[in-house]
Amino acid sequence: MLSVKKFTKRIAISAFILILAAFSAVSPAFAAADEVYLGGFAAGFMLNTQTVEVIGVCDVLGEGGMASPARDCGLKSGDIISKVNDYPVTSAEELTRLLNEDFTHYDLTVNRGGEQTNISISPVKEKSTGKNRFGLLVKDSLNGIGTITYIDKNNNKFASLGHPVCDNSGNIIKINGGNIYGCLIYDIKKGWRGNPGELKGVFENDNMIGSVLINSSSGIYGNISQEYPTENLTKIKKGRIEDVSIGKAKIYSSLSDKTVCEYDISIVKVDATNKENRNFVIKIDDKELIDKSGGIVQGMSGSPIVQNGKLIGAVTHVFVNDPTRGYGIAIENMTGS
Repeated sequence: MLSVKKFTKRIAISAFILILAAFSAVSPAFAAADEVYLGGFAAGFMLNTQTVEVIGVCDVLGEGGMASPARDCGLKSGDIISKVNDYPVTSAEELTRLLNEDFTHYDLTVNRGGEQTNISISPVKEKSTGKNRFGLLVKDSLNGIGTITYIDKNNNKFASLGHPVCDNSGNIIKINGGNIYGCLIYDIKKGWRGNPGELKGVFENDNMIGSVLINSSSGIYGNISQEYPTENLTKIKKGRIEDVSIGKAKIYSSLSDKTVCEYDISIVKVDATNKENRNFVIKIDDKELIDKSGGIVQGMSGSPIVQNGKLIGAVTHVFVNDPTRGYGIAIENMTGS
């Protein structure tokens, strides 16, 4: 049987893993207005990938009894199916359609650990439906928690994360859109030296607040719902990196429920021309934040950085060996202006 992992009601998930990798700056497809609404609240991201990944194999009840073609031909969890009989596959729906084309043979092009291989497979006709089955469990989406950096209500756009969502090899994952949902943070895994912490939360599956358009080196971008309320958000002007100074600043983040709190930090280094979008090194000074989380944790990516009343950037990464320190991206690298 072929199945795709989907959300039902509220599903507990963990935060996006932060992968430290080098990328050149890529401007998003739209620039923000000079004045935007400050984010800082957690959101659940559901991204539709352009890959079909095997997450398990199962048995199929056919006329001859139970069988698992996927297991018999050696398919494994983690395999990426890119083609069936040389037809490209970018979604579970396409895989299902090709499976039921009644080809005389089925050859899968599979990426396993970065190497491409071809696997021949003979499907089984499921007794109850008469449809071809491989006995595969696959997924064509990924999900995680991140933080919204700002909302541009003039254009109904949002920006978040400040860094790309990557695969295990550090490559930016190509997406076919996606959605963002309201998110409730219910727990924090505290970070310490050598062990980054993370926010744990649940999607509000009945509260979709926007759609995802872009996964780029400077963050995730998309459309925010026209009905999304902004009356409780702070309107703020964007700052420029040349006006940023070493010294005190603030970050805004949500570590419980949907409450956005202000925390004290210091900017200890500014690098305007960094090609990896590591424009700031920041240090957490706020005792309350350190007590709660140990410092910067996964899921806080995108937390806006404010200095002298202006939005100057967003938190992107944590130092693995010191969770009270991390990197930030300049807001002009997130907005293209």
